[in-house]
This record gives sequence, structure tokens and C-alpha cells, in this order.
Amino acid sequence: MAKSNMARLPRADAERPVKAKVQSAPVDLDRLIHERVRLAIVSALAARDRLTFNELKALLKTTDGNLSVHARKLEDADYISCDKSFQGRVPKTEYRLTALGRRALERYLDHMEALIRATRAGAR
Repeated sequence: MAKSNMARLPRADAERPVKAKVQSAPVDLDRLIHERVRLAIVSALAARDRLTFNELKALLKTTDGNLSVHARKLEDADYISCDKSFQGRVPKTEYRLTALGRRALERYLDHMEALIRATRAGAR
């Protein structure tokens, strides 16, 4: 049985009215790209034509499993493509950013820039 958030708050905080947060920009961030490792994958691939699994793993300083899971999510969304081949007898996995992935990254960056501008304008 889950406890409510009210049970975790000190009594004074639980009785304090909650103020609604004012948002000056829409909250339609691309959640797929917004995750740190996936954003790093897409950004790295935007800067290079292609990267191997091992190059991405070293660049992002992540584990095989973590990279695999996040790359698969991006691949399922058609943001990146994955080409598997062999170099001699050694398997080689290469990733590329797709046109859809590049557009998604551009939209994401535009949205983040708008949020930054709105925040800076509100701080003045």
C-alpha cells in the first residue's frame, strides 16, 4: 500500500498552500532525447557521421548494458540507425543519426534555448 506525499511532509508543510508554478514556455520537451545518456548519444552522432558502439561507450563513459538500452530506444524511435557487421571475426556495431533524429535534436535544442531565454528574461 503506497503512502501519500502528505504523510511524508512535516505538519507545517502539509498545511501550507501550494503555489502553482508559472510556465512561460510549453512543456512539450521530447522526453526520449531529454534523458541524459540519450541526449549524449544523439549529440555525439550529430557531431560525427557515425560512431561505433565502443567509441560511444568510451566517449560517454557508460557501460555496455546502459548504452545498449538507450541506443535501442533511440533506434526504435528511428532517431538513430544501427548497422552490424564483422571486421574479420569481430562484430562491429555502428550508429548514425537519422534525418528524423537530427530534426528531433534541433527541435529539442530550440526548445531548451527558448526556456533559457524565458528564464533569463524573467530574472531581470
